[in-house]
Amino acid sequence: MNLEPYLAAGEFIDSSDPEVRAFAQKTTAGAADAVSRAVKLYYAVRDDIHYDPYCAGEDRSYFRASDCLRAKRGFCIPKAALLATAARSVDIPARLGYADVRNHLSTKKLIELIGGDLFIWHGYTELYLEGRWVKATPAFNLSLCKRFGVRPLEFDGRNDSLFHEYDQGGRRHMEYVRQRGHYPDVPYDMIMADFKKMYPRWLALLATGEHGDFAREA
Repeated sequence: MNLEPYLAAGEFIDSSDPEVRAFAQKTTAGAADAVSRAVKLYYAVRDDIHYDPYCAGEDRSYFRASDCLRAKRGFCIPKAALLATAARSVDIPARLGYADVRNHLSTKKLIELIGGDLFIWHGYTELYLEGRWVKATPAFNLSLCKRFGVRPLEFDGRNDSLFHEYDQGGRRHMEYVRQRGHYPDVPYDMIMADFKKMYPRWLALLATGEHGDFAREA
């Protein structure tokens, strides 16, 4: 397997960015091996970068890893990109995976904006560790999970970390309804074309800059 495409810098996985490299090196200091580095990076991206579906828009910067790091917030696509970017900067091959999901625990406002509970192009990260690809989903930070009453996703570097089907109260939480494959960098043009078809109200609100606080809505 040629892993070079999954170690190279790209437009959105900009692993040569000095701030990203500094973040990755600081986060992984003292880690003994690639699995330990990956786990440290996962928790740093999951919890230090807050999930925010209103920190988004048509501008390409909203999908770029370094911009997500500087903003300290972002939705699932840039958070997955940031984990992949940080991993590549410390020599862990990484790529991006996408799926359409039904999220039953979103906020009422967001569901109204997107016209339902189907979230297309949900992003996660795949890391090449110990000779195989392992899935990691750093989207929801710990404090947000507590507000929703869902278990935070853990990651040990060896088992896939994907959203649970049910929350702690037995309610449906997340259903994966379509896999869209994996990519070496964010397929921005494909994603945005679909977003414009599916979520015009959401994009229009984001363009105004007048939107809510997702954590408070939870």
